[in-house]
Amino acid sequence: MTTDEPGNWQPTTGTRGSHEHRTSADTTDVVAIAQTWLAQDPDEDTRDELTALLADGDPAALADRFAGRLEFGTAGLRGALGAGPNRMNRVVVAQAAAGLAAYLAARAVGGEPASVVIGYDARHKSDVFALDTAEIVAGAGLRAYLMPRHTPTPVLAFAIRAFGASAGVMVTASHNPPQDNGYKVYLGSGSQIIPPADTEISAEIAAVGPVSMLPRASTWTPVDLDALLTDYVARAAAVAGPPGTRDLRIVYTPMHGVGGEVLLRVLAEAGFPEPKVVTAQAEPDPDFPTVAFPNPEEPGAMDLALALAADSEADVIIANDPDADRLAVGVPGPQGWRMLRGDELGALLGDHIARTEPASTGGFAASIVSSSLLGRIAAAHGRPYVDTLTGFKWIARVEGLRFGYEEALGYCVAPADVRDKDGVSAAALAASVAASLKAQGRTLLDALDALARAYGLHATDQLAFRVEDPSLISAAMQRMRDSTPVTLGGRAVEGVDDLGEGSAELPPTEGLRYTLAGSGRVVVRPSGTEPKLKCYLEVICAVEDDEGGIDALAVAQADADERIGLLATAVTDLLGLTPPVLA
Repeated sequence: MTTDEPGNWQPTTGTRGSHEHRTSADTTDVVAIAQTWLAQDPDEDTRDELTALLADGDPAALADRFAGRLEFGTAGLRGALGAGPNRMNRVVVAQAAAGLAAYLAARAVGGEPASVVIGYDARHKSDVFALDTAEIVAGAGLRAYLMPRHTPTPVLAFAIRAFGASAGVMVTASHNPPQDNGYKVYLGSGSQIIPPADTEISAEIAAVGPVSMLPRASTWTPVDLDALLTDYVARAAAVAGPPGTRDLRIVYTPMHGVGGEVLLRVLAEAGFPEPKVVTAQAEPDPDFPTVAFPNPEEPGAMDLALALAADSEADVIIANDPDADRLAVGVPGPQGWRMLRGDELGALLGDHIARTEPASTGGFAASIVSSSLLGRIAAAHGRPYVDTLTGFKWIARVEGLRFGYEEALGYCVAPADVRDKDGVSAAALAASVAASLKAQGRTLLDALDALARAYGLHATDQLAFRVEDPSLISAAMQRMRDSTPVTLGGRAVEGVDDLGEGSAELPPTEGLRYTLAGSGRVVVRPSGTEPKLKCYLEVICAVEDDEGGIDALAVAQADADERIGLLATAVTDLLGLTPPVLA
């Protein structure tokens, strides 16, 4: 589910404002449904919540929880914790586990029972949801393997392939706010589910009866996590390459998540000096007390790491999101420390692999909202390249994949082991690249400048419109479809792709893509994990030769900044949503 795919997110504020005209009969129905739900709810917290709502006679609050349900899709489930089918809770999780078990049992072959490996992060209720899943899977006659403690998402994805499991479940809401949790489902390939598996599992979930009647068993098997981590750490450390220069001063933050222990072990095994860790964010904490949103991309989330890096004269910042499937990297520059964009790090990692490995090791892939630079790098080195839909469930399935990424800080650097984004293995590779450059007297920013001179300056940015009312997003998308712009940011619109219609190359997904004259593009799509409309901007500016004392790269950067600014203004005006957030 980080991955950010439309169709699975449900608003944490519920369906506010949509029940104002309910009749008394409707209210009576909601009360009856809530009472039926209460009878099967095994969780004291949500029973108390629901009992209080029934006692208060609050039909709007009840309708908010019971008028709909969290949709199970290609990103599994994700939503706010609370009572009712429109929230994440033990009833919803039990239904999901039973539906998944039924789906797997119907497809088991060779007389052997299907198997599911289950992991969880440190969010509220994650351990409870994971244990419920193990008991219900085992009660359905399948083999269930449960992690004995919280662990990063990439370790769970690794375990699926290591165990030869039929499926995997990771209980996590990744980088969502603290009130959320989620349920991420993988199949035996180690990749997240894609259609039609999502709708088929959803149909099995819908057929589940009262969860109080589901058979449960304690015959699940605890994972030998020490042995599993030993294997995973060795594989992740190997991503850094053969022993070489490891002189690198690192500042690290796990963002109150579960990646710290594993990442520090990987860096140590790869031979790097021990990083300085942001103390206030070092231990798992489901309340994420030092950040508004536990996402390295969000404003303010990296302030503590940036301050520590400046004070300690570090060479690089490494950050994971709370479940450690994403990686952010910060670097010092002429104007002080800054975080690299996902597109920048994706290009750096891809270029390193392209230059240091033979093309026979495989092809590259990136999502359609990511920079086009990786495709140019792949072509220059004779590697296949594929554009995919947003989400690692698509990137990881590219045949012959060697490296894939998407701009939202996700990188698949060891697809033979983890068929998903992996912020821990990617950190080992990023540190190796930074250390090699340092040994040459260069930095990651120097390497980016070299890429710009070789392939043109690929400048990207993102507008994120966070809304309270999700209907504003669908209305904005409809306005875009009803009124196709002739120009955007002063550039002619040369082509428009309605991604919802699909194509020979891409399955349908909600979104619009505009191709602009003079090398540029805009993609507009709803977020799949948050109440946001996202707009991805890219311009490409040629970098001429330095002549007459002119810094051609600086000229290209100024041109790109101006064009990005004009695009941002044009898209904002067209959407009619305010205020945007430049990500």
